[in-house]
Amino acid sequence: MALAVAITGTRQTGHREPGWYAERFGTFLGPWATDGAHFFIGGAIGIDSLTLLWLAGNSTSRITIVVPGTVAQQPAEARQAIERCRDRIARIVELGAADLRTPAYHARNGYMVDRAQMVIGFPLDRSEAASGTWQTLDYAASQGKPRLIVPV
Repeated sequence: MALAVAITGTRQTGHREPGWYAERFGTFLGPWATDGAHFFIGGAIGIDSLTLLWLAGNSTSRITIVVPGTVAQQPAEARQAIERCRDRIARIVELGAADLRTPAYHARNGYMVDRAQMVIGFPLDRSEAASGTWQTLDYAASQGKPRLIVPV
């Protein structure tokens, strides 16, 4: 059976150079990014867009993008990353939430974790304990799923 991995992470990525992220993704995503792997990625800015671009360019793994509402509701940078990688994305799941507040993002995160065997998280730091990244990692823990936490 192919490994299914959910990716979660901070939207705040401007404090590092792109090469720093590429190095981390090579180290911490690369070993899981095999031909049979399937990655679930949220369609937001930050880690979501960066991991999408990295996986699309550095693996043959299946990629599913999950958004709480529609892709059209995502920030321009995220929409551009999705469009740029369209030929590498196996599926886009639009959950259709009309109100893009915390419950919609929790539903998106739950959707990804429920379909994954493990979660790789790229949190900014533990001080953002109420963040969606930590909510996703904590939800995965409550489901008994392995988590790889890579602080950025």
